[in-house]
Amino acid sequence: MSFENAIHARAITLDTMSLEMCAESGTGHPTSAMSIGHIVSVLMYHTMRWLPSDPSCPTADRFVLSEGHAVPAVYAALADIGACIDWNGETVTLNKEHLKTLREADSPLDGHPNPMEGVAFFDAATGSLGQGLSVAAGLGLAAIADDTGRKIYCLIGDGESREGQIVEALDFIMDHNLTNVLPIFNCNQYGQAGAVSEQQSPERLTAKLKAYGFEVATIDGHSPNEIKAAFDSFNATGRTQPFAVVARTVKGWGAPSMQGGNWHGKPASKAQVEGVIGELRQTGMKLTSSLSTASISIPTPPAPAPSTSTKSEVMSFKEAMIKWDMTTVLQSGKLATRKAYGIALRALGHANTEVWAVDADVSNSTFSNTFSADSDLADRFVECKIAEQNMYSVGAGLSAAGKIPFCSTFSKFITRGYDQIEMAINSGANIKIVGSHSGISLAADGPSQMSLPDIAWFRSFGTMKDHHGNPGCYVLQPADAWAAYGLTLAMAEHVGCSYLRTFRPDVEMIYDESTKFELGGMEVLTQGRDILIISAGYMIHECNKAIEELDRLGVDATLLDLYSLPFEEDQLLDLVNENNGQVFVVEDNYGGSLGSAVADACAASGDAFTVEQLHVRRIPKSTRTPEDILRMCGLHYTDIANGVAEQLGVHATT
Repeated sequence: MSFENAIHARAITLDTMSLEMCAESGTGHPTSAMSIGHIVSVLMYHTMRWLPSDPSCPTADRFVLSEGHAVPAVYAALADIGACIDWNGETVTLNKEHLKTLREADSPLDGHPNPMEGVAFFDAATGSLGQGLSVAAGLGLAAIADDTGRKIYCLIGDGESREGQIVEALDFIMDHNLTNVLPIFNCNQYGQAGAVSEQQSPERLTAKLKAYGFEVATIDGHSPNEIKAAFDSFNATGRTQPFAVVARTVKGWGAPSMQGGNWHGKPASKAQVEGVIGELRQTGMKLTSSLSTASISIPTPPAPAPSTSTKSEVMSFKEAMIKWDMTTVLQSGKLATRKAYGIALRALGHANTEVWAVDADVSNSTFSNTFSADSDLADRFVECKIAEQNMYSVGAGLSAAGKIPFCSTFSKFITRGYDQIEMAINSGANIKIVGSHSGISLAADGPSQMSLPDIAWFRSFGTMKDHHGNPGCYVLQPADAWAAYGLTLAMAEHVGCSYLRTFRPDVEMIYDESTKFELGGMEVLTQGRDILIISAGYMIHECNKAIEELDRLGVDATLLDLYSLPFEEDQLLDLVNENNGQVFVVEDNYGGSLGSAVADACAASGDAFTVEQLHVRRIPKSTRTPEDILRMCGLHYTDIANGVAEQLGVHATT
């Protein structure tokens, strides 16, 4: 059988299996899957170098299905080939019978790809459209760094190509000349509600890609020879220019009764499916004269080279300051947490070759530039420019390749990437998010630059468990340089997502080398008996001033630095009980954050505690100084002291 006939026959087989599994489950997107049957066949049976017995082989080529709802086609190929997957902790060879479990609760065959459910062929959870190409770019960066020769194939729907992140990823691929990443646009002409815009037509997409600087092959996505020729061009030796494929396809190819815009997300019923399969057989007979299958010839990836990664003990904060000629700064006793983070990142980079620094055009403010300016580390620094969504998905791709990415920007701009971060968490990504200039202390720039709802959002992930049984995300708010350094190192050791919140002003160092900082930890700064004041980050310093005011009023207050969410609740409750059940929480962001976490813990205990919360309760504006913004938002140390005094029925300070 010729190559062309063999691929047609294989595509008919995959389309049939896609129809059957969706009909069996009563859910899924068979027509989207049928539009990519030929592309998947050429990729997985001919072009990609991969091992069905070991789909996560470190030198294997990778396939990112950004158009995640089309996954039945890939599941069908994996079952047809007999690839290994993890089924509830047991390695099994996927077969046709397994496909009947699509979307069942105890099946690894999720409605959209997710490697954490057991299908290691995938590197990232997809389905929230527009993110896959950025993940592919991260995988491409890692492949170049590791010199594996890996090629990364990413299939993107024409409808999702309208997502802004696709543009960010295309820019990024050009900026970094990722000739090992192949964007493949599946132009089947339909989205969910109807036809795509003319702006997403094959002609317009081709013109846009060429304008970006890509060499483009515009092909018939159901022509085996055209698909093969395009992939061969991408894999040509000595390629110096990024390459892209625009494929014209038909949604529901091979089955006229299921074509058009009314079948998105609608599987054929069990009564309909035999008739539709009959249409596919007729299509197959016209194209191949036979539905017999050709032998599979999947290229084998190269043998893994010996690992060159190294890991050693990270130097202490004091050692790092001395090593990099900052002894005078250390002796001054003042340093911004963002600067300490930069020093910690540099120290980590020297100790662990898998640590990468990723930034979005603000490295001179986040201080990740300490990493890029170090000649021994610069090749592991990734500049993403002003494209935060792309940055987090690139980080997810780096993580999938075994790297430990620290993704830094202003904490305010992290909110643009909430969806991307959530998908990274769903993917089990070992990603570290770092936001500088947090809270309201960035007074002069006003609310457009202030991160105020970020703690509440990240905290929500700390209330659930990830696939490893750990909190979905740790939220970390260091109060000084020692804490920022120690928590950065703790983040690197933790496998999973964590968010570190740093701030701009230089502040007093309140800790020293005797304190060990841990994810989930806390630290008592002042021991009292009347009331427990809880805070974190920048506001610890205002609370320290309030403690002095309260002391003059005869109030003996405990000050707790609750620098981690989630935290050890029993330890917190012990402190609450030691302070008469009186709690006062101070934070420089909107509510639903630190105070809510404390209130939840107190409420769950069943004991009668009093919890008052002081947080930002209005949209701030610009002020000249941090003190002015603190007064405006009712967070000045005098406001704290007055609030505590009122709670205890003590005559307040003026």
